[in-house]
Amino acid sequence: MTESVAREQSDLPERIRAALASRKRVPLAPGPVPAAVLVPLFLEGGEYHILFTKRTEHLNHHRGEISFPGGVRHPDDRGPRETALRETWEEVGIRPGDVDVLGELDDYFSIHNYLVTPVVGIFPPHYPLKVNPDEIERIITVPLTHLLRPDIFRIEDWNWKGRTHPVYFFTYEGDEIWGLTAAILKQFLDLTFRR
Repeated sequence: MTESVAREQSDLPERIRAALASRKRVPLAPGPVPAAVLVPLFLEGGEYHILFTKRTEHLNHHRGEISFPGGVRHPDDRGPRETALRETWEEVGIRPGDVDVLGELDDYFSIHNYLVTPVVGIFPPHYPLKVNPDEIERIITVPLTHLLRPDIFRIEDWNWKGRTHPVYFFTYEGDEIWGLTAAILKQFLDLTFRR
């Protein structure tokens, strides 16, 4: 790793925090079921990675899909951040107090009638993850540098409810990150790296 890449990696948390703080987040009107996900970053081998989960096949929604940890807001959650952190703790065992929250991305509507708020955070390296096998089949960790490669990204036009919508795809070692997760990921990468 070159010195400039190492310096860029060490500056990344503050760069992300500044990028998210310097913009006006776009919330969506309430109506659908409120939910939140965590975009979890961590340092491994001197490089930042993003943690994704592959959902089990027996879930009602998003079965078998690659997603960020997260889920539906509970009545006692004080907001999206608390929801994202609680769900991450339940799914992969990262304690809420071990996540440095850097900010939030724009809200998204999912086709399953959820209003999803993405929360971006960093957790410590070499973290002892504890996967909930009822919800998660496996963990997938992807280096940020891989996600920035143009050759692993594509857009397809899909029809839904009589309208054409762009659907994003990122590929990593035989896995495809697509749909809502890919849309959230694309916004995060665009904001952080000004692509």
